[in-house]
Amino acid sequence: MRESYLSIVRLIERLHRHFLDVLRVELRRQGIEDINPVQALLLSNIGDEEMVIRDLKDRGYYHGSNVSYNIKKLTEFGYLAQERSSHDRRSVRLKLTDKGMKLCTVIRAQQNDIADKLAKTGDFGEELTKSGTTLQRLERAWTDIIRYGFGG
Repeated sequence: MRESYLSIVRLIERLHRHFLDVLRVELRRQGIEDINPVQALLLSNIGDEEMVIRDLKDRGYYHGSNVSYNIKKLTEFGYLAQERSSHDRRSVRLKLTDKGMKLCTVIRAQQNDIADKLAKTGDFGEELTKSGTTLQRLERAWTDIIRYGFGG
């Protein structure tokens, strides 16, 4: 069990890096050089929604200074719009601009193409579903450790 656990932890890290590489390839293919794959992923995670920075952090996607820096850059390059809340001046709402939505649409199309290709490879869909369930259980376990420690 211990070796399987450690192996999956290393695999998760590699998969994340490879996923960013997949996004990097698509950005290059589209001729987009002003943002990096992490920033493209951030746009994708915002998508059609309007949200505050805290929402991105609470969902577990990003850490404080990292998300602030990337939001600043995405705003500077015209992918993201920021608007102060009229009710709470400390709160800033984020929304994709048309440029950001266009890139988000490209990323979704790329991911849909990958999913469609993978669906054609035997029983991969079933394996992916089982793997997703396992990874969700691992995420819950890690979240519990973060919140409550190792006790119990």
